[in-house]
Amino acid sequence: MISTLLAANRGEIACRIFRTCGELGIRTVAVHSDADAGALHARVADTAVRLPGATPADTYLRGDLVVKAALAAGADAVHPGYGFLSENAEFARAVLDAGLVWIGPPPEAIEAMASKTRAKELMDIAPLGEVTEADLPVLVKAAAGGGGRGMRIVRRLADLPDALEGARAEAASAFGDGEVFTEPYLERGRHVEVQILADTHGTVWTLGTRDCSLQRRHQKVIEEAPAPGLTAGLQDELRTLAVRAARAVSYVGAGTVEFLVADGRAHFLEMNTRLQVEHPVTEAVFGLDLVAEQIRVAEGHPLASEPPQARGHAVEARLYAEDPARGWAPQTGTLHRLAVPDGVRLDTGYSDGDTIGVHYDPMLAKVVAHAPTRAEAVRKLAGALERTALHGPVTNRDLLLNSLRHPEFTAGRMDTGFYDRHLAALTAPAADPHAPLAAALAGAHGRSRFGGWRNVPSQPQTRRYETAGEEHEVHYRHTRQGLTADGVRVVHADARLVVLEADGVQRRYEVSRYGTDRVYVNSTTLTELPRFPDPAAQVTPGSLLAPMPGTVVRVAEGLTEGATVRAGQPLIWLEAMKMQHQISAPVTGTLTALHATTGRQVEPGTLLAVVQELRETP
Repeated sequence: MISTLLAANRGEIACRIFRTCGELGIRTVAVHSDADAGALHARVADTAVRLPGATPADTYLRGDLVVKAALAAGADAVHPGYGFLSENAEFARAVLDAGLVWIGPPPEAIEAMASKTRAKELMDIAPLGEVTEADLPVLVKAAAGGGGRGMRIVRRLADLPDALEGARAEAASAFGDGEVFTEPYLERGRHVEVQILADTHGTVWTLGTRDCSLQRRHQKVIEEAPAPGLTAGLQDELRTLAVRAARAVSYVGAGTVEFLVADGRAHFLEMNTRLQVEHPVTEAVFGLDLVAEQIRVAEGHPLASEPPQARGHAVEARLYAEDPARGWAPQTGTLHRLAVPDGVRLDTGYSDGDTIGVHYDPMLAKVVAHAPTRAEAVRKLAGALERTALHGPVTNRDLLLNSLRHPEFTAGRMDTGFYDRHLAALTAPAADPHAPLAAALAGAHGRSRFGGWRNVPSQPQTRRYETAGEEHEVHYRHTRQGLTADGVRVVHADARLVVLEADGVQRRYEVSRYGTDRVYVNSTTLTELPRFPDPAAQVTPGSLLAPMPGTVVRVAEGLTEGATVRAGQPLIWLEAMKMQHQISAPVTGTLTALHATTGRQVEPGTLLAVVQELRETP
């Protein structure tokens, strides 16, 4: 029996593993980098061991340090979670050689399936050779790992070398393995997967299907179980192929077999020899705790001959600290508050007041809803997200809401190109028009109580706010009857709650501030703008500013000041939160300044380069 378990991971998945261990009476050990010294997973574990350093390569990807930590803390088992070393056969062997229990498949199975190229060979799928124009579009893909890292769509042959180089660098940073390959890219396909669970006694369960078609940068955003709209014949084919893959490598434990479904056919993609991020939707539908089942299998217990019956439908949305309207740019800062309403499941690696840093994935949490039908589960999840208190950096919450309510999604007709077609519409500003007024009234109440300034009674006070890229100017005034605003009756206003009545309808607005210029009004985030813009804030036309905090990992070869660049030409690559972000020339012109150097740490707004536009002479 396992008594003490180390989670060789961080954040949400480590916390999720520890929750199950607590229910089973198993003591827990966390490992943490210096950047994660105060992270939630390190705080909730019974014991925590420091891995010196901040980057994944120095910490969570150092299998030798993780094994040493397990032995030092007295652990007798290691659970790898997902990402990092979860599909590293050498790490699994090191754990076993140290006399520890490995909560995962045999190293030989990981070796066979963790490389997507070897997995395809095992499934008798020929790899794509030298890419020609006739093969386009193709997908450049990391042979190891997952999570959308090390993947690039290539539609022009000329873009292939840069895509290969970028994918190799990203894969090496995320997984310690820079091997990549190319495969045909199928447009308008659906990403469907089968959850498997196998024991050491020859039993293999298939636990239904999941649809994970809504993806950004090849990383899943919304997942659900079961996958809607599949014929009975296709479901049988998917289950058969999944069992075939598992038995081909004598698989043990939890794993996922992934497919692209197009034109009613299933195309094998890969087998993930680990727990998936989206496993909670399967747990909800089958009434299982997959981490508990993994532990039981590792202890040698047999599975029942048949899995439990599926019930209802579950949908999961991933909350990311990122700005979808700005190229999915990751965001950092303090997460002041994260609270979801009752009735849904929240898996997170953060608590109120935690800092979202630059070194790791920007996922904040997963919110999961389960209901008897798909329509009810989708409605329940959308309603929960709408009422979630989320105060901190910019997130994808509005995108998730709009996605869940989009006609293509509600009808179950989505595919992997969903965001390519609809991103602009899904990120269009749609904030409550009265939220800026509520923010102003709450701020005015707070200031007036403490002797703040006032205009003469005949003049309204004015405040300016920015939300979702739009500026709003609101006007209000103090009278003997209290605060008033044109067109809206102020029923109540204090520093935390404002009640407004418009057209006979009253609405409540909860207002929160955390000592910054940001104001949170229900689900709307606003930035208070100064009354008079700062003229010093102007920047030189053509300036390339860092859109996020990160590290400069590459500058275009031969790029020097005075060089001529063309519009759209890639110039600089930043790495932030385990992803690489390309910065391109905004116009055709001359590079008049270059401040970016490989290895430089930058903050948002840092000047990286300046391109002066070439103008045609008349």
